[in-house]
Amino acid sequence: MRLAIEATLDYEFSGPTDVLMAVEAAAMADQRIVEQSHIIDNAGPLTNLMGGSAIGRRTWTRSGTGRMLSRYKALVDVDRPAPDLFSLARSPLPSLPQDVLPFIWPSRYCEADRFVSFVCGHFEGLDGGPLVQALVGWVHDNLQYVPGSSDITTTAADTFVAQRGVCRDFAHLTAALIRARDIPARLVSVYAADLDPPDFHAVVEVWLDGAWHMVDATGLAPIEGMVRIAVGRDATDIAFMTIFGSAQMNEQAIHVTRVEKPGDVTAP
Repeated sequence: MRLAIEATLDYEFSGPTDVLMAVEAAAMADQRIVEQSHIIDNAGPLTNLMGGSAIGRRTWTRSGTGRMLSRYKALVDVDRPAPDLFSLARSPLPSLPQDVLPFIWPSRYCEADRFVSFVCGHFEGLDGGPLVQALVGWVHDNLQYVPGSSDITTTAADTFVAQRGVCRDFAHLTAALIRARDIPARLVSVYAADLDPPDFHAVVEVWLDGAWHMVDATGLAPIEGMVRIAVGRDATDIAFMTIFGSAQMNEQAIHVTRVEKPGDVTAP
């Protein structure tokens, strides 16, 4: 699947401010960058650094006073079938690579240690992929997607009690429940085809059978049409923009469109 991505971030700054951005699609085996560009008006030089877990990259810049406009465009080929979780086994803890190990532990927004009794008591007898599938299904069935029902302080435990939230809340709770049984789970920021309304989206990747597999408890977009931007322990690590000061958002617009690749054959 070929996806055309456009992300426009329009902010107003009262003075020069350091900004760390993570908006560029990550080049990976299952998502190939055909072309991309990132232009930022009214900002200093761009300094790129590797993203977390060596996935994607982040960009430092410094805004000027007034309006800063970031325009990112990319064309990405995605080749990622939806995972068959039921066929996947838990990876033994001693086999976990060093860069996977941190994702079994609690983090600021994913208090996995608070869910051990719940997961063990309600999902007894399940393990590996079947357990993950059951947990993702539980979050999907028991949470309401309600825009504006949470804020940047909302944790997985808050969401569990409120039983409502947005994509980051679904992802935080999903990751916390999975980590409660010592299965690695990380948050992933993505561009998603068919997401309505279009926006940055947060999902989860789980480590099973020695590899990462993407899941999304919201069910709002197909896994096959998602493009990773950044990965991390929780929303702190995958924020599309971290502003070290204050700013006012003028506009934010995300567009992800399916396009035909050269050689595609359209059925009559």
